[in-house]
Amino acid sequence: MAQNIVVVPDWVKESIFYQIFPDRFENGDTANDPPQTEQWGKLPKGNSFFGGDLQGIINRLGHLKRLGVNAIYLNPIFAATTNHKYNTTDYSIIDPAFGTNELFDKFIVQCRANDIKVVIDGVFNHVGTEHFAFKDVKEKGKDSPYASWFNIYSFPVSSPKTPNYECWWGYGSLPKLMVQNPEVKKYIFEVTKHWSDRVDGWRLDVPNEIPHEFWKEFRTVMKSRNPGCYIVGEIWDDASAWLQGDEFDGVMNYRFREACLDYFVYDKIQTEEFDKRLETIRSSYNRFHNLTMLNLLGSHDTERYLTLAQGEYWRMKLSVILQMTYVGAPMVYYGDEIGMEGGKDPDCRRTMIWDEKKWDNELFSLYQQMIRIRKKSIALRRGQFKTLVADNHRKVFAFERHLNAHFAYVAINRRDKLMSIELKVNPQIRELRDEFTDKVYTPVEGNVIIDIPGHTARIFVMTIDED
Repeated sequence: MAQNIVVVPDWVKESIFYQIFPDRFENGDTANDPPQTEQWGKLPKGNSFFGGDLQGIINRLGHLKRLGVNAIYLNPIFAATTNHKYNTTDYSIIDPAFGTNELFDKFIVQCRANDIKVVIDGVFNHVGTEHFAFKDVKEKGKDSPYASWFNIYSFPVSSPKTPNYECWWGYGSLPKLMVQNPEVKKYIFEVTKHWSDRVDGWRLDVPNEIPHEFWKEFRTVMKSRNPGCYIVGEIWDDASAWLQGDEFDGVMNYRFREACLDYFVYDKIQTEEFDKRLETIRSSYNRFHNLTMLNLLGSHDTERYLTLAQGEYWRMKLSVILQMTYVGAPMVYYGDEIGMEGGKDPDCRRTMIWDEKKWDNELFSLYQQMIRIRKKSIALRRGQFKTLVADNHRKVFAFERHLNAHFAYVAINRRDKLMSIELKVNPQIRELRDEFTDKVYTPVEGNVIIDIPGHTARIFVMTIDED
């Protein structure tokens, strides 16, 4: 069988993403607040609204620039009745609580001016019960022209509390769309073509519940409209079936997150096994897709990383260092950069803290520094990966990233005391200067012994003079 030629968007390799849950980021316009909007900073419940909106994001683009990120992933922004907007009522308009279509265009212009790409959430597996097509079926039953858009077991359509129709995970509030229906497919593609003229990509919600053939066609339609469109799926496990070159460009790399948690946070695995886990993930995919994976430590669907680390800064610090130097595009979940905490949904969706006195400024500085280092080194953004040390006793994990004459070396010490290790580096390298301390090491015939203080790392980036 002929193998698909893999083409992925080049800009993703240069990107550091920032995920925003719009209702919780910043309230920039109180005039569009939903009824019963709660006080900013109050702990969220499942049905809480806090008034975050597009104007708030526009107002805070300076924070993103200060942090150094250059791409945004927005949770759903289309009209819906919930705070999370995963129950779409109208794909053609921005939710009124977030603003207007015109304000969204202004937001895109502002992002372009700041060299920030925008990826939005595509929720096409299901809609909300207030969606026009489902409402018509409820009203007209089997005589509705939209009856075949859903899998209705019997008529009349019953209440969402006791659904007699197919829905997402049994939730009657989320009737499943029959995307294989040509009319439904046409409808979704028209929607996505409209928004694709404005955005740089789509994050696809629960795509594993939609047939592969749909996504193959989706890719063809999107790429013909915008060849640089980034298509990234929410797949929590092995995503190789979707990464054959004819569906997605990457997925949310939850397997990377789980490996980091098991090694840095839960103490479940030794260094060698951690290395093998990462190698297994990389070997699941080809080198093109590995560079455009969305590497996350947390999202709106997970407990906050710092909470899982029980507030132990060093565990998150080492995880962030790896995330920012590893293969693939890093993604920061809003608030992680300032040390926000939170348990399971909805607690992981607390309102953003804007009082800098309440920030973990050491963590924020680390994120800034690591993003600067990543941007400085093309080897970290695009280079191949090679393990150099995976020492169970010393608990040191070291690796090389390289692309042509560009090299980066990263050594992470998980122990609480200073460790010395020997690294094999390219024999042409005359000097290694640590990005954190400016300490200089001089290799001898490609061998160098470096010391790494407890719970920290050494990072070296350089370019060999090829003359």
